[in-house]
Amino acid sequence: MQRGLLRNGYLDALGIDRWVLRNAPGEVLPAHAAAASTATATEPPATVQRASPASAPLTFEPSADWGELRERVAACTACDLCKTRTQTVFGVGDTRAEWLVIGEAPGAEEDRQGEPFVGAAGQLLNAMLLAIGLPRESVFIANMLKCRPPGNRDPKPEEAARCRPFLENQIALLKPKIILVVGRIAAQNLLATDAPLGRLRGKLHHFGAARTPLVATYHPAYLLREPAQKRKAWEDLKFARATYAALGN
Repeated sequence: MQRGLLRNGYLDALGIDRWVLRNAPGEVLPAHAAAASTATATEPPATVQRASPASAPLTFEPSADWGELRERVAACTACDLCKTRTQTVFGVGDTRAEWLVIGEAPGAEEDRQGEPFVGAAGQLLNAMLLAIGLPRESVFIANMLKCRPPGNRDPKPEEAARCRPFLENQIALLKPKIILVVGRIAAQNLLATDAPLGRLRGKLHHFGAARTPLVATYHPAYLLREPAQKRKAWEDLKFARATYAALGN
């Protein structure tokens, strides 16, 4: 009974409807067990822009600790985003976490507060993490870009390329057991593909030389626009949780 109550609380936090089996009044199942949704909306298809040789990553000597890396991010002027940002958005969370969550880039509120995933999208991300038993403070959350693109436009290839060493340095310091990537743009860039998110989610990918397990799902901001897709996101979250459990942690 306690497990059922806890699960129900997670599903409520994520905003997923539940249904009750007839003749089984005490049993509550998540909505994904019901008849398949008739929703056909998908995250808008697009292809990732690949960086040209002129926008290749800069020569980068990795930082040996978090403090040094944070200072280097704050002082970065490698692309024109440094001219329009309020501040850099380094990342937040437990620097010993086994879960790393990666998004695309800071938005306006993130640019003001200096923290990723705040506001409505951040609240939904918190609920998504809680749905698999992960309080926000138990993971590390970062973005592919550390500065906000003006008008929340998509990152340019040279911006993604020049910011990538910072993210890779964060991954090297954190040594996560699993990476959860939210959103098409971040997933396409990290996996070096132009495949749509619909083909990337539901599969286990690996990142970098360490072949860290990586699972892709929808961005919380997209789920706010297309709430019918939360059921698919829930399946992705369960898949990520099962992948992590299979690692023997």
